[in-house]
Amino acid sequence: MPLEDALRERALRELGGLKRVRRPDTVDVFRRVAYIFPGDLRVAGYPRGPVAAFNPGAVVSGGKVLVFPRMVFDYYGYVSSVGLLQLDLDGLLSGAVEKPLEARLVLWPRELWEFRGCEDARACRAGGRVLLLYTGYGYHPEGGRLELKWVQGLAVLGEDLTPVSRKFFRIRGGDEVVAPRMKDSAILEVKGEEASMLLRPSLGEVEVCWSGWADLGEAVVSAESMRVVLAHEDWEFKVGWSTNAAPISSNEMLVGWHGVLKSDYSYREGLAVVSPDGDLLAVSDYLLAPRGLVEEYGDRPLVVFGCGLLLHRDQLVWVGGVSDYAVGVFAADLDRALERLHWLSG
Repeated sequence: MPLEDALRERALRELGGLKRVRRPDTVDVFRRVAYIFPGDLRVAGYPRGPVAAFNPGAVVSGGKVLVFPRMVFDYYGYVSSVGLLQLDLDGLLSGAVEKPLEARLVLWPRELWEFRGCEDARACRAGGRVLLLYTGYGYHPEGGRLELKWVQGLAVLGEDLTPVSRKFFRIRGGDEVVAPRMKDSAILEVKGEEASMLLRPSLGEVEVCWSGWADLGEAVVSAESMRVVLAHEDWEFKVGWSTNAAPISSNEMLVGWHGVLKSDYSYREGLAVVSPDGDLLAVSDYLLAPRGLVEEYGDRPLVVFGCGLLLHRDQLVWVGGVSDYAVGVFAADLDRALERLHWLSG
C-alpha cells in the first residue's frame, strides 16, 4: 500500500478512540492586551506597506520578543511573506506598544515550493539557533506538470536573524519518501539533528494531529515514529496545532491547538499538554475565541489563530492573528489556564 494511504488508514482506525475527550464549550480566559494593525508597521528595505499582518510566530530572546508575522502586500495574488518585529516583553504586556513599529522581511518566496507564499511561522530556539517552521505554498513537479500545494517548511536563522537554510519536510516509510500536504507543526525537543515534533499532514479527507520524530538536517519525518494524538470532534470540520510548544516542567510541554466549528465556521483555540515525545497528557475545551468587531471581521471572519505561545513569570501570552488581517496579543494567568485542562488517564 502507498505510504500516504497507509498513514490515512492508520488515522481512520484510531479516530474512534481519540474522540469525546473535549466538549463544545468556550470559556475565554484571555484578556486582550494589544493589537498591531498593518498600518502600524514600517517595513525597512521594501517600498510598500502591508495590507495584512497576522498569524505571528513568537519567541523570547534576550529580554525581547521576536515576533514573526505573516505579511501580505496586495490582495491580487495574496502572496505572503514572514516579517520580524522586536518588542519589549514587559512593555508589550502592559499594552505600551509605541507605534509605528519597525519591521523587516525575513522570508519571502524564493523557491518553487514556496512561490505563492511563506505563511504562518512558528518559532523556537535550539542550540543558539532560531528555527522557523512555516507553510510553504507553491509548486511541485508531478507527472510532467506543476502541482500547487502547501508543505511544512523549515528555515534556520543565523545570528543576524536571516535565513541560512530553508527546506520542507517529507515523510519516509521503508524505501518510500512522500511529500504530503502538511502544515501546523511544532518542534517539541531537539537532540542534535533529530527533533520530536507535532505534525498535521493532510491525507485525503483526513486531517488530524500527529506526533513523530524528524531528522532536521534532511527534513525527513520517520513514518514508523508517527502517532495520532488529537482528532476533531463531531461538531468540528477539522483540528490542528496552532503554536510553538512552551515547557511547563521537565516532562510537559504546553501547546495551542485550533478547531474549526461546523456551526459558524469560526476558528477557536484551546491548550494541550504533551510529553517531549509527543504523547497527549491533557487537553482543554476552547479557551480563546474571536470577540467583538476588531477580532471577528477581517479578510477571513471569525478567526483567532496561533502562532506564538510564551511563558513570562506567571503569565501565559498568546500572540496570534485575528481574522487574517491583524495581530492580537492575549494574556492569561497561567494557573487559570491550566486549571481548565482535562488530564487523560494513562
